[in-house]
Amino acid sequence: MIYLDYAATTPMREEAIHVFSEASRNYYGNPSSLHDIGTKANNLLESCRLEIAQSISGDPKGVFFTSGGSESNILAIRSLLNGKNQKNGAHLITTSIEHSSIFNLFKQLEKEGYLVTYLPVNHFGHISLTDLENAISENTVLASIHHANSEIGTIQPIEEIGKLLKKHGILFHSDCVQTYGKVPIDCTSSQIDSLSISSHKIYGPKGVGACYISPKVKWNSYFENTTHEKGFRPGTVNVPGIASFITATQLIHKEMKDDFKRYTQLREMLVDGLSKFSRRIQIEGHSDSVLPHIIGLSIEGIEGQYTMLECNRHGIAISTGSACSVGKQAPSKTMVAIGKSSPDAKQFIRLSLGKQTTKEDIYKTIDVLEIITSSY
Repeated sequence: MIYLDYAATTPMREEAIHVFSEASRNYYGNPSSLHDIGTKANNLLESCRLEIAQSISGDPKGVFFTSGGSESNILAIRSLLNGKNQKNGAHLITTSIEHSSIFNLFKQLEKEGYLVTYLPVNHFGHISLTDLENAISENTVLASIHHANSEIGTIQPIEEIGKLLKKHGILFHSDCVQTYGKVPIDCTSSQIDSLSISSHKIYGPKGVGACYISPKVKWNSYFENTTHEKGFRPGTVNVPGIASFITATQLIHKEMKDDFKRYTQLREMLVDGLSKFSRRIQIEGHSDSVLPHIIGLSIEGIEGQYTMLECNRHGIAISTGSACSVGKQAPSKTMVAIGKSSPDAKQFIRLSLGKQTTKEDIYKTIDVLEIITSSY
């Protein structure tokens, strides 16, 4: 089977599996325990915290380990808003194409008394800095804008966004789950107050992630009387999983430049191959400001669900969008936001490349999509 769904999740790399096994065997203590075994686990945990901080140019005091990207998003925003100690009338800004964990959280926050502006995007999936500035009011306290879209890969102008929000004294959270380990992230130069990352997107274990909140900003825990992770979240810390996550982090950052170049070449092969046999296929998203390993496309007249099932029948695993939205009847909100009608939005599919993707996989995928397109 050819796997082209790396944006949904990745297989664990052997080095991460090995570290998980060794850490489980040798660092099994609870890092909150005061005996030597607990101290040994805590020392490893703190070294892992430092590694995450260095990878994003942050302060290790602001790194908190979680169960993944969704929890990191939710707890970061909730904790920052708790630090503001205000609700009714407070204004928040996000985009219309955020990951479901953030989009659904903001819908819940509206029910709790917050006012929310959902920024539109253009047909490339970019927000307008003018729209962002016009949305800001004297009551705006926080904005959450992702680094890159998980369905079409469009990268937002994160540094310009951070500069604008900082000028107005607005907290800035960014979902960096898809970009971490794929492109450089510098929370200092981007003036990001908090961000989220996830292990299973970079060949580490599932159920592990991290949240960064700058020590310069105030936050209060969403969970009262919590002691783990400096009061950020409850539950015994998963030291073996975190150690495995750090191994994946170190390796993917070492390989990042080479991976980016290779994914760009494979993407160009795929796009060129598809353009030669069908004008019905449209590549979605930005052509330059994009994560090269994510290719969103629409096939005119064919629902994405059918294309996905036919690809699966031919031994190729793709998706119809974000894994967190699969199974819903509604079309992709990203496709609708970039101007597609509901029927056209349902024609969307996503191919995402990874370390095991080869040129032969790309050639086979082109052939299969040609068969599907020509026979429908």
